[in-house]
Amino acid sequence: MMISALRMAPRVVRSAGVASSASANNKASMQHSFSFFRAMNSASTIVEDDGSDYGFGKSLPDDETPEEYIEEGEETIGEWTGCTRKFLAPLSVSQRGSEILNNPLFNKFTAFKTGERDRLRFRGLLPPRRVNMKIQKERVLQEIRAEPSMIRKHIILEDVHDRNETLYHRILVDHMVEMAPIIYTPTVGQACKEFAMRYRRPRGMYFCEEDRGHMAAMVYNWPEKDVHVIVVTDGSRILGLGDLGANGMGIPIGKLSLYCAAGGIAPHRVLPVVLDVGTDNEELLNDKFYLGVQKPRLQGSKYYHLVDEFIQAVRHRWPNVLIQFEDFSSDKAQKLLNKYRYDILCFNDDIQGTGATTLAGVLGALRAKGELPTSLGDQRILIAGAGSAGIGVAQVLYQAMLEHGRSEEEAKNCFFIVDEKGLLGTERLNQLSTEQAMFAREADGGLSLNDIVNKYKPTMILGMTAVGGLFSEKLIRDMSTHCERPIIFPLSNPTIKAECSAEQAFEWTDGRCIFASGSPFDPVQLKDGRTFYPTQCNNMFVFPGIGLGVTLCGAKTVTDRMLYVAAEALANYLTEDELAQGKVFPDLSTIRDVSKKVAIAVIEEAIRTSQAPRLDEKALSDLDAFVQKKMYDPVYVPLIEKRS
Repeated sequence: MMISALRMAPRVVRSAGVASSASANNKASMQHSFSFFRAMNSASTIVEDDGSDYGFGKSLPDDETPEEYIEEGEETIGEWTGCTRKFLAPLSVSQRGSEILNNPLFNKFTAFKTGERDRLRFRGLLPPRRVNMKIQKERVLQEIRAEPSMIRKHIILEDVHDRNETLYHRILVDHMVEMAPIIYTPTVGQACKEFAMRYRRPRGMYFCEEDRGHMAAMVYNWPEKDVHVIVVTDGSRILGLGDLGANGMGIPIGKLSLYCAAGGIAPHRVLPVVLDVGTDNEELLNDKFYLGVQKPRLQGSKYYHLVDEFIQAVRHRWPNVLIQFEDFSSDKAQKLLNKYRYDILCFNDDIQGTGATTLAGVLGALRAKGELPTSLGDQRILIAGAGSAGIGVAQVLYQAMLEHGRSEEEAKNCFFIVDEKGLLGTERLNQLSTEQAMFAREADGGLSLNDIVNKYKPTMILGMTAVGGLFSEKLIRDMSTHCERPIIFPLSNPTIKAECSAEQAFEWTDGRCIFASGSPFDPVQLKDGRTFYPTQCNNMFVFPGIGLGVTLCGAKTVTDRMLYVAAEALANYLTEDELAQGKVFPDLSTIRDVSKKVAIAVIEEAIRTSQAPRLDEKALSDLDAFVQKKMYDPVYVPLIEKRS
């Protein structure tokens, strides 16, 4: 029997679903939009959507809710018991074929179902077996855990970030305690130093002097239309490592990973930026592999004009975007903050974020000592480091004291701030910034750390100097003789820059200190068998929630009061069990819930000051549910080709 093989030639059909440039301009053809992410968790569906359809279509009116978004409770009668109308709403994308596989926002690796592979036109471009996210995550975790080097772990994780953002953020959300030290401090410092050598894929935007006059047009090169948060650095003071120039891009990338995973901001709504104004790092100026501008740093009006053009450009395209200044040198950071903070939605994480986080830690430490938050004004606070971070912390603590009813003079008298020349004193006011001069003392200017400890007997010492080992054994032991339970916060990053280690602090105080640090430390066991669990005073507990709150409610500025309520919400999150263990910050595994509480506190303050224009009556009636619904949850959703 002859069997005839019929060769069926494929028929090529031009899909009406592929929008032409003409149809793309047809507003009527772009009214259908879908939610970006819609996830089914055991108890609720988390939606990250504010009306825009991933930047590819038109926004929905605020009062129009697509039928797909409506959530109905489970049936409880008859054969329909347990049935729910919740489902994963599809995401409409204009890309197809290999374009999707090369786009980390859409790519699912081998998790694409057969139907998706067909309709999106890449069937045959992937291995046939479908592997779900759970297995994908296990494979990545196995690879990470088998690698002893932290920087190698970082590279593995960033490789996933570059190819599949959903899986990357799922890993962070589910394993934050394990992953945070890999994607951020302390590993991010080394990642920045090696940034040029390990550069693989474009991420974020760069602006330099040659771009002057073009920035308003350049921002339209960024493909996403709905950016909520920008983290920008000029690379001049990366952690405690100094001037790393364009290599500092690792910091905005790391911060925004935390915004997404901890704060629930969707990854297509964030933008990392470097203002490449040159570098004064001789090693980078002579490094043939360095990717930044190999010229000395811009100074004076040229520098500030470049920054201002950038600010105007991004706000022209994204008027409601939050701009977070990150790792600017002390001589620039405060000036930039003072220039913009009262006019646009911005804040400086090193000044305000560090201040709010430290305030939360201090309030938690006071609770651990059995004291009320209002006793903050009774403390004697020694701050080592008079740069932007040290002064920022002092300002936030000072504002908190005023909030508690102390006078300005009473609050100022609590502070002893030291730089490389000793205690800030009024005899050198002409050498100090306005912010530093506020805390200059009339007596004992130039006094050393040891002399201050023995004369003024501080109850807490905060380190922000990036001078590793600055807190000597004598200093800490002397302090512990004057104070039964000293509060010791060496906050400099990375770990090698910490003013003292957790082990040293607990050993030198015989386990009586209350300790928190900028970088993570392992549990400490003393010779008598007692074990202490140091917590990390890291800005990641505060800035994601602040960003989530102000962008959801449509705030116009980040106020001092918002920083205070954010710190208060964080401090109040601590449980009695955590306090009994000597912890002053919550467990990192709870960070998404912490961020939600911080966001709610910020929104409530915005409402109080009439800074919440985006909230309707439904949102106001249940802020907890509103914020939860808006938080991005990384799950795979069905993809469909965008149709005209």
